[in-house]
Order: sequence, then structure tokens, then C-alpha cells
Amino acid sequence: MTTINIVGGGLAGSEACYQLLKRGYNVRLYEMRGVKNTPCHETDGLAELVCSNSLKSMDKSTASGALKMELELLDCMVLRCCYEAKVPAGGALAVNRMQMSNAVLRELNKFENFELIRSEFINIDTQIPTIIASGPLTSDDLAVSINKLIGDDNNLHFYDAVAPIITGDSLDMDKVFEAVRYDKGEPGDYLNCGMNRDQYKAFYDVLISSKRANLHEFEKGEIFESCMPIEVMAERGAETIRYGMMKPVGITNPKTGEKYHAIVQLRKENVEGSAYNLVGFQTNLTFSEQRRVFAFIPGLENAEFIRYGVIHRNTFLNSPKVLTETYALKTNPNIYFAGQITGVEGYVESIMSGLISAINLHNSLINISEFLPPVTTICGALQRHISRDNVNFQPMNANFGILPDLEVRIRDKKLRKTEYSLRAEADMIEYIKQNLV
Repeated sequence: MTTINIVGGGLAGSEACYQLLKRGYNVRLYEMRGVKNTPCHETDGLAELVCSNSLKSMDKSTASGALKMELELLDCMVLRCCYEAKVPAGGALAVNRMQMSNAVLRELNKFENFELIRSEFINIDTQIPTIIASGPLTSDDLAVSINKLIGDDNNLHFYDAVAPIITGDSLDMDKVFEAVRYDKGEPGDYLNCGMNRDQYKAFYDVLISSKRANLHEFEKGEIFESCMPIEVMAERGAETIRYGMMKPVGITNPKTGEKYHAIVQLRKENVEGSAYNLVGFQTNLTFSEQRRVFAFIPGLENAEFIRYGVIHRNTFLNSPKVLTETYALKTNPNIYFAGQITGVEGYVESIMSGLISAINLHNSLINISEFLPPVTTICGALQRHISRDNVNFQPMNANFGILPDLEVRIRDKKLRKTEYSLRAEADMIEYIKQNLV
């Protein structure tokens, strides 16, 4: 049986492994962590979640939920492991990171044809079928090899910011309260820190005057909008973050009935509630400044940090120039890419690209048609996004805006989203019946 190389043991690479292993291929997974770390990973575990522990909404009327539904139909192993490691987070899919990572390794180790190689992969042998899923922190040496392979300097860079995590027992529970927005989900899924107008002004003033960490030269570039550090967003105006990650709408303090000028939400990192993520608080403040500035948030005056927020380089291809809709390299059909390096943005989107690229590599090896779900599906729409001409190509999350319009215009926003999702589900089911091997 054919041997396939997969480079990178993240979400995309792990899913690609599974899809090829179950189809009988010998798979060699190269993962450098364990012998060479990245600036942001904490472990050498497969499918490690570096930023948030949330994979966004499970509600099928959202684009993120619709994508999860599509992946379930496609037998997505990593998503199953996420459900296995799920922690309470209202309507979102949040996981225990270590439990999820361990589950992924366990599933792959069930296959005798799986080999995990702890080594930095540098030399790309174009005669061996390969999926490069090296992620946003692709090593410099591998990036050089990729540039040689594609014949031009098509690697781009943007910032990716990570939110801090604090210990649960360091919170002032007299000030922090349980509540979910609009009563969706269980009250204990989120903790909230309310601010009145004066408290918000004090926090805002210290935030915009705070000291930021120095960036390496290779990290200086445009910041991708969805990963914007909170201090950068705040510079756009005092109301920007109050209408963003600190919006107070839909939340009332159940203890007092009080409503607030601004809200900071804390999401559980684990079932026990021993650690919490500051929702939307990606930051590039220095560590000492994070301790000082975030202490202005009521309830976080004595917060203990498990992980500080950081900002780092994110590398991706100018995919429309170099990749096909199947994630294959235009100049060499033996080489595929997957994950954030292709220009999909987000955990579940990365998983999807690993799954789709693996199916397409398999189809290519057995000489059958490419696997290209309809553009009415999130999977299919994202495949088109990374491969169609785009003057200013930027990474893309799952969203209904990339799908074609519905045949009948629906004014109600929630009903319209539901119809997008129902259409995607029906079209994916029909496509799978006729095309999945």
C-alpha cells in the first residue's frame, strides 16, 4: 500500500491522518514538537489548541454549527474527540485541551499503519504523496522549502493573538457572577465581571496607555481582523470594545438585578472551573502590564495567570495562486496543503481542510473525480475561497456570507440562517451519497 507523508500534527494534520489511515494507507506523521518547539505551543501533543479552548457554536443555525454538522456527516475523527472532551460552555463547543489531544493520539494509534515521527520535516520529496499541514507557525527551514517548491515568495504573515487564562480560585466571587447572554445555556458556563461607567473609563484609560510586548521583525505586518488584540481595538475609540467583546447587552446580575455599562466574560477552560479564559481578550501587552491592567476589571484584582496573552506570527499561502480547490499544489498533484497555512481561519475550518485534502489525495491516487462539495455547503464554499482569484487574499472563517443566496429571500435573520444550514445539510447528504469513497 502507498505510503503518505503528513507534515504537522495539529488539527488538520491529525484529521488527514485518520482519513487516510482508515482508507488503508501507510501514514507517516511528522511532528517537530518534542524535539523543536514553536513560540506558542505548550505541549508536544497532537491537535493542541493554542488559542482558545472553544470551537465556537454548536447551533446548526450558525455557520460554525453548520460546518460541524457537515463534518459529522463526513466521519470527522477530531470533532468526535472534541465532543468526548467537552466542557460546559453554553451553546459553544469548548473542550479540555489535554483530554482532547490524548483522545486524538489514542484514535490514531489504533491503526497499525500509523507512524508518528518526532522530527522537523524540511525536505519535500515531490515523488511521495504529501500533505503539508505545518500550521501558522511553520518553521523557517520548511518555509524556505515551500517557497522553493511554489517558485515564488507567496508566504504572507499576519498577527494571531491569544487570550490570557486565569485560575478560578483567584477570582473575587463577591464581584463576579454567573450568567449567560439572553439566558442561552447554563448559568454556570460563564462568569461575568460587570463595570459601571466610571469603572469602564478607568479600565479603558489604562488599557490604551499600556506597554506592549516587542515584536520580532518577521512578526511585523497586518493584523487579521478576527484576531485583533484588545488594546489595538481600543485605540479605535472608547466605544469599540464596549460594542465588541465587552458588550453588556443580554446580561443581568441575578444577585442584584443590575445591568452594566460593560461586561467582561470568563469562559471555563475545564469542567471543574479551576481555570477561565478572558473571552475576546487577545492581547500583546507585556506580562507585567497584563497583571496591572486586567486588575482594573472588577473581580480580577488578584487574578493569578495560568497563561498570559501573546501575539505571534501566522503564516499562510497566497492560495488562489498556488492551490486548486482540492488543496493540491497546482504545479505538483502529489503535494497537498491543509490547515491555516491554506488560508482557512479557525479550529473547525482547519479540521475541515485536513479532512477534505485527505479525501482528495485518496481520490487522486485511485484516479477518481475530485471531492468538491457544492458551494451551498460551508466546506465547498471555503474550498472555493482558497482557490479563486482574489487580489487581496485573506484568511476566511466559516460564515453564511460566502454561500450563494437562497432561492427565496427571507427577511428574518434567524430564519434565514436556519435555511442556509438546512440547505447545506441536504446538499451535503446528497453529495456524499454519490461521491464519497
